[in-house]
This record gives sequence, structure tokens and C-alpha cells, in this order.
Amino acid sequence: MSSPLPSEQRWPGFSRERLGRLERQFLPLLITVLVPVLLLPQTATGHRAGNALLAVLISVLIVQSIRTIGLAGGAKVGMVWRQRTYTWFGWLVLVSLWLPVVHDGWELPALKATVFSGLSLFFLITSVGLVQILARVPRVNAQVMAGAAAGYLLLGFTGGVLATATEVFKPGSFLLGHLLNHQLLLDRLTYYSFVTIAGLGYGDVVPGNAFGERFAILLSVSSTLYVALLVGLLLGRFIASQEALILEEDSVLRRVTPLTFESNDDDKSELQ
Repeated sequence: MSSPLPSEQRWPGFSRERLGRLERQFLPLLITVLVPVLLLPQTATGHRAGNALLAVLISVLIVQSIRTIGLAGGAKVGMVWRQRTYTWFGWLVLVSLWLPVVHDGWELPALKATVFSGLSLFFLITSVGLVQILARVPRVNAQVMAGAAAGYLLLGFTGGVLATATEVFKPGSFLLGHLLNHQLLLDRLTYYSFVTIAGLGYGDVVPGNAFGERFAILLSVSSTLYVALLVGLLLGRFIASQEALILEEDSVLRRVTPLTFESNDDDKSELQ
């Protein structure tokens, strides 16, 4: 029978088996976030193939997000319904992604506004949920660090989607510089989002009005809080887990040592 995790009493929802399944989802999540960020320029073709590639990349990310966040749900009725709502909403957003492929473009403003509004809300909920999971994981290892990196990339990608939705609803919120066509909007604003959260500020894409300025403020503050809080949480969790392991090893040694002395005494008595 496997021994309980050192912090299992503080996080009773994470059994050893469930924690292992959750940790195995972090690396796939990191990959599914990174691939769309790298391949977004390839989707800006203005043709059905580019729209299909964008739909495939984000659909895979949505499915992986549902798989990851779903493992953190509890058995309470409220948490079950919340998880079901999140899952169904994710599938609804996934289906809406394929509407531009069917209609062969984003020419309908209402379609673009609907899709990017749904994407913005879904990835915002996913980012918050991932932070809550990382804050509750009782140990720190390479898989958890992959989850933390995925959370940072997801924050940047979510910022790009939110900025795109802002630009769709309020044109002129961002001065985009050299923009070849409207297909590059998501790619351009995702680039702007990552530049903002990294604190670089190249100046080629800048806010164009008060909406864009407030968005930049909220995004930069969110990224700073994410890094500061998550590093503090993971570092504290790592130190606590190491201390718990040391205490557990000491308790095992205390149980083994008396048995060793007793066996030695028995051997001596037999020899006499």
C-alpha cells in the first residue's frame, strides 16, 4: 500500500493517483499553448486552409484545457455543475471556431465578435482555473514547472485574444503598425500581448485610445502578479515538501533503528 503524500491532509482532494494524472496533463498543455503561438503567422493566409489551421490549433488547446481543468474538480454538487458548465462552454466555443471555415472567412463582423468573445471568456476562465490548480498542488516537480510555464504562455495568448476582441468591438483601440490584412489581427495582438507581459515595449504596436491603454495596464499588472505570486507559492510549496520528506525519512529511521538493535541482541543471546 502506497504511503500518502506529505501534504495530502491539507489537500484531501488530491490522492496520489489523481495527482499523478493531473501532473501528466501539464506538459501536453504547455505544448498545445506553445504551438498556436508559433504557428499563428501561418494561419493569416486569408484562405480556407488558414482558417482551418487556426481552428485546429485552438481546438486542440481547448480540448487539452478541458482535460486539465477537469481533473481538479471536486465531488461537491456545486463544483460538479461548475465543471460541467465549463466543459460544455468549451465545446460550444470549439464549434464556433469552425464557422469561419464553413463560411470561408471572417467577413461577417457579428461572427468575428461572437467567436472572439467566446474565446476570450473561455481562456480567461481557463487561466484563472490553472492558477488555482497550481496553487493547490501539494508538491513541486518538473511536470508542475511545465504547468507553470503553460500558465504564463496561456496568459500571453489569452491577452492576445482579449486584445483582438477589444479591437473588434472598439476599432482603433490599438495602433497596429504595418498590418497587411485583417487576418493578421490575432497574430499581431498576440505578439503585442507577449511584449507587454515581458515588459519589453518595442513601440511598434501601441494603445490607440483609452480602452487600449486600460487593457495594457490590466495585462501588465496581471502578468506581474502571476509571476510574483506563483513563484512565491511554488517556492514555498517546494520548501514545505522537502521538509515533510525529511521528517518522514527521520520517522522511518526511528522505526527501523530499534528493530536493528533488537535483532542484534537476539543474535548475541543465541551465541551465548
